[in-house]
Amino acid sequence: MKVILISRKHGGSRSIELGRWSRALLSLCCLGLPIGLAASGYIAGQESGAKALRGATLDAPQDESTQLTEQQNALKDEEARLNQRKLQAMTLNLAELEARMTRLDALGQHLTAMADLEQGEFDFSQPPAVGGPVASEFSGDFSSGGVDDEMDRFASRLDDREQQMEMLESLLTNSKWQEQSSVAGSPVKGGYMSSRYGWRIDPITGKRSMHTGLDFAGKPGSEIVTVASGVVTWTGRDGDYGNTVEISHGDDYVTRYAHNKEILVQPGDVVRKGETIALMGASGRATGNHLHYEVYKNGRSVDPASYVARTQP
Repeated sequence: MKVILISRKHGGSRSIELGRWSRALLSLCCLGLPIGLAASGYIAGQESGAKALRGATLDAPQDESTQLTEQQNALKDEEARLNQRKLQAMTLNLAELEARMTRLDALGQHLTAMADLEQGEFDFSQPPAVGGPVASEFSGDFSSGGVDDEMDRFASRLDDREQQMEMLESLLTNSKWQEQSSVAGSPVKGGYMSSRYGWRIDPITGKRSMHTGLDFAGKPGSEIVTVASGVVTWTGRDGDYGNTVEISHGDDYVTRYAHNKEILVQPGDVVRKGETIALMGASGRATGNHLHYEVYKNGRSVDPASYVARTQP
């Protein structure tokens, strides 16, 4: 094998004759150098990657721990904000309930005055009286302990007011029922008493007879009113009484309204005290326009005068 060397300076050339061993050495040098460089680069890359992996492995636990700590702190901050908003909402609700309680106290005082109850029996201006034996204390950690205490006090006040209002309602209801159902007052809105209860001279026969009611004379068509709340038990026309209304008031009381021109109610009607039930007339056995009014107690006729004189039960 010949190797030709060319000189760039003088432009001449020179040839060298290489033997078998020289050619082998030259080939080994030409092929081994690139392979060696490539192998060196590969080994260096492997070592660099291993170092980077070891560094990442060492840094990973530290990064995860930092992230976990940050997340925990964020959760604590969010929980604190939620508790603060909850506390603010509870405070606003407590303020609203206090305002409503104030109105309830004012209503209770007004109803107490209307019912004319004994002073001090129902007192809506003072906190409720409470007490009891000493109990074991409970120790707890409440972030909203102040509001919880206020809510407990408010619940106690509310229970007291609720009990007082229920009792007051019961008293007023009973008082109202007694006032409505008690036979009292005049059965006419206009006119005058023309004949009393008891023995008298009959205006038609001229003979002495028993008059079992009161007569009220007035203009025809004058309003006849019930003297107490009750249920209409009978309406109709009777030969002597004319157009008549009978009302049952409970406690074995019955009232009768006779000689009416017109009847405005029917059997089964529930009527209230002072309600117009008929119009004055002269039906039946009568000498003129008037109301014949009777009161029965336990099925017996009684003098209505004492009931007419009553202005309240």
